[in-house]
Amino acid sequence: MDEVGGVEDRLDRAFQALGDPVRRAIVARLSRGPATVNELAEPFAITTQAVSRHIHVLEEAQLVTRTKEAQRRPVHLNADVLEELTAWIDEYRLIHEQRFRSLDAVLAELDEPGPGDHAKEKE
Repeated sequence: MDEVGGVEDRLDRAFQALGDPVRRAIVARLSRGPATVNELAEPFAITTQAVSRHIHVLEEAQLVTRTKEAQRRPVHLNADVLEELTAWIDEYRLIHEQRFRSLDAVLAELDEPGPGDHAKEKE
């Protein structure tokens, strides 16, 4: 698979994984630091098994990783994949911002009074 296809596949998996509000909440919680499955499950009215399944989806999308620390298996955000998502979004955001700036400039020109407009106002 070429690099473009690999990036596209990662983006697809990541956006699909983030389509669920529980998984977005898990990512938001992990942005503050690593946590165990039990810690991640605390705010939700779902089982730890359900949270584990959500984490598994996030792992498959490479948005999170797990490490082993003695008896703990904390879950960590994968900043590289989040950066890839942000870069993709920013690319399109910048294109649209430039279009809006161009439109603003055209509208500002239309708003400016022309040389003959002052004479008409005095009449």
